[in-house]
Amino acid sequence: MKIKRRERRTYTDDFKQQMVTLYQQSKTRCELVLQYELMPSALDI
Repeated sequence: MKIKRRERRTYTDDFKQQMVTLYQQSKTRCELVLQYELMPSALDI
């Protein structure tokens, strides 16, 4: 059985800044991943 790969997503600078701002305002990584359907590695530095 072949695993279907997700298409690689790209993020705008505005979106990235929004994630940083939300994280700094006490949103957890887990909340951001779930709310915005991100892979956890998308929030790595």
